[in-house]
Amino acid sequence: MADSKLTQFGHSFQIKIVVCLMTRPAFMEQIHDILDESHFDNNAIQWIVKECKAYFVEFNKPITFDVFKVKVNDVSNDVLSVTIIEALKEIFCHLESNDLEFVESKSLDFFKNQTLKNAIIESVDILEQNGDFENIKKVIDTALNAGTERNIGHEYFEMLDERYEDMARDTIPTTWEVIDGLMQGGLAAGELGVVVAPAGVGKTWVLAALGAAAVQQDKTVIHYSLELNEAYVGLRYDSVLTGIANQNLTFHKDEVENKIKTVPGELIIKYFPTKAASVHTLASHIQRTKMLQRDVDMVIVDYADVLRDAGNAKEVRHQLGNIYEDLRGLAGELQVPIWTASQANRSSLDEDVIEAQKISESYIKIMTADFVMSLSRKMEDKIGNTGRFHIIKNRFGPDGLTYPSKVNTNTGHIEIFESASVGGKEQQAKIDNRDNIRKKILSNKYEELMQ
Repeated sequence: MADSKLTQFGHSFQIKIVVCLMTRPAFMEQIHDILDESHFDNNAIQWIVKECKAYFVEFNKPITFDVFKVKVNDVSNDVLSVTIIEALKEIFCHLESNDLEFVESKSLDFFKNQTLKNAIIESVDILEQNGDFENIKKVIDTALNAGTERNIGHEYFEMLDERYEDMARDTIPTTWEVIDGLMQGGLAAGELGVVVAPAGVGKTWVLAALGAAAVQQDKTVIHYSLELNEAYVGLRYDSVLTGIANQNLTFHKDEVENKIKTVPGELIIKYFPTKAASVHTLASHIQRTKMLQRDVDMVIVDYADVLRDAGNAKEVRHQLGNIYEDLRGLAGELQVPIWTASQANRSSLDEDVIEAQKISESYIKIMTADFVMSLSRKMEDKIGNTGRFHIIKNRFGPDGLTYPSKVNTNTGHIEIFESASVGGKEQQAKIDNRDNIRKKILSNKYEELMQ
């Protein structure tokens, strides 16, 4: 029968099914018991699908390209080996396809239907042989339940131990003690953190400091840049990790090289043009990275406001709302913490403390995120390397608090202090002195005008 083969959907569709099998664990878990490689239309893809299924059954995780490199060497048929390699190249090229959700849905329907057809045929045979209706019911029920999602949720009465094991969030500290204290250790898997600041205040430096803190804790970080190129972002990390001013890095290349050799983690910087990438684009890139045997511990997006809305909403506020909801969903799907930044409106440049109402365009950003902090720096702050971090939202503890800070955007060195600490009093004194000087200058100008 024509509809008993996946040929009806085309070759590319079958390639994309394999992409889903290799990159989407939940899909593989759902389909593996009804997945029949004989429905694919060539021997190479059949072999690949069979290996995908066998690997998942044995290790309970999707197969990777590195595993295939080894397994292809065991194929004795040279012609089949060549066609398998060509098929794997095609699969790699489709890793970032934007219709994989559709492919999942259609392929699930196809294999469920095939399973039910087989069950009906088997039931007819049973009926002709002995008329065992109880057995027929069992066969049909099994077919109807095949390919269904296995995780029905948290079974409250049965999963007491799991609840208490999960109480301790697996966090990645920021290394700013005051912030980690507020967040009960830092941002954890599945959570979204947002840094709010006006243009030119230092959002990228803050995100680089967060990324550098993670790699120094032996974590793998992907930093997505949607404005600055990869090399320039890399230079900022060089400054953060070494303490060498950005403009002087060229003269200290050997020192930078020696320092980064001691950093235990891994950093991947990926540039996408402004508004060219969506959250789906990032998800595809992360999946491709993971398939190359690189686990991802934290994701940084600089910054979410200039991502493209995959939902194509007409109004900017709805676009931003969709982007932040998708980003929060991606954190949950991948079980990694995601830090991003958001633009504050122009009037916030004159504010000592940036509150929630100063966030541009969409309040959904605040509603969606788990932790939101703002950075305020006036012109005098930039000269004096001072600033104020304000906690706008905190799911893990108190918010509405403001902390004096030292912010040096030449070296990327950022310190955040408790107001009552020695460092906090010192920074606050600098800020107060700055304000007094400014008032005195304005007062003198006023007196001159009045003469």
